[in-house]
Amino acid sequence: MAEIVVQVDKTTPVISDLSELLSAAQDAATGAVATFTGVCRDEGGKLEALELHHYPGMAEKQLEAIAQKALADTGATALAIHHRHGLVPAGEAIVAVIAASAHRKASLEAVGFVMDFLKTDAPFWKREIWKNGETRWVEAKQSDDEARALRVLQS
Repeated sequence: MAEIVVQVDKTTPVISDLSELLSAAQDAATGAVATFTGVCRDEGGKLEALELHHYPGMAEKQLEAIAQKALADTGATALAIHHRHGLVPAGEAIVAVIAASAHRKASLEAVGFVMDFLKTDAPFWKREIWKNGETRWVEAKQSDDEARALRVLQS
């Protein structure tokens, strides 16, 4: 039975918390669990923090849709995503993803799938806050669009 857990809040994503949420989906058939934690880089000591904004309700809905597609395309059996919003200091986690499956390939693919689609399809916006006082909105990256396009071609 496939299970999806999605959280969007101001708390720091922690893989162990997501593992507990997925424990019900891990049965005797589960042979692999893959994880990913995305952390706010300090950009060489120059970045103070990221300020993450999201579209409440829509962000959760979109993350669930991404998770459903990841499960369908990869064969993973369970997936949890915790995305943070608000002020995220450099060095702290922004997003955590955990996927379970019978074999490692499916869970590893599911985690990668989620990140490739999350970067392009989920309604989150990032504003960089630099130590020198400047701020700047982060623009979409062509490399993220290319990674997503490659996933679409492979499915």
